[in-house]
Amino acid sequence: MSNMSVVPPSPPSGWPVPPGRHAVLRSPVGLSKVVTGLLGLVIVADLFALWLGNQSYVLIGRLLRNAGSVTAQEIDQTDSLYRVCGIVQVAATLATAVVFVVWFHRARVNAEVFAPEYHTKARGWAIWAWFVPVANLWFPRRIAIDIWNASASANTRSAALLHWWWALWIVNLVFGRMASQRYANAGTPDEFEGAVAGLMASDGLNVVAAVLAVLFVRRLTHMQHEKALRGPVF
Repeated sequence: MSNMSVVPPSPPSGWPVPPGRHAVLRSPVGLSKVVTGLLGLVIVADLFALWLGNQSYVLIGRLLRNAGSVTAQEIDQTDSLYRVCGIVQVAATLATAVVFVVWFHRARVNAEVFAPEYHTKARGWAIWAWFVPVANLWFPRRIAIDIWNASASANTRSAALLHWWWALWIVNLVFGRMASQRYANAGTPDEFEGAVAGLMASDGLNVVAAVLAVLFVRRLTHMQHEKALRGPVF
């Protein structure tokens, strides 16, 4: 679907469309491929972080059982790798977030072409909803549901995938911040051991959330692609 040539249907009677703000149908396929590729990078970074976390956890366990069995070099090397991995995770996540929001906005505009009456939020919220504190905990989900409903066809399966992805993303958002704060405040081997376990759990949750995000992006993109190919229904 390199080019969607479907002519956008006219809005229903009484539907306000500001001058120059007509929704234009554009393919989300290319962006979806970039998003899923970046999500794959996030998954790889998280899996590597899980492996490093396990190495750190084992090292701390050795330190607690027998301090003389662990050298300062081992501690410094493991800690450095873990911190570098954290930087890679943040970079991959930020890059993914930027492209995801661009894809999400395009999907929102397409959904307005398909069914302008489905949307409870203005088009700009497809971007700003992710950045407004507190509102970003549920506004994007509301917009995603509207996009999903507008893009769905009679034989489209339920939006359970969307709901599971959002729920897990929110849970890990909160849990991940708590785990990071705990690690930053750790000062004893016992505290570091618990903090590393928390970071590993967060990385595991993030892997599952990223997989669900990939499935969500692919499914919604496919729905819009199929609906565009069918053309306008009058």
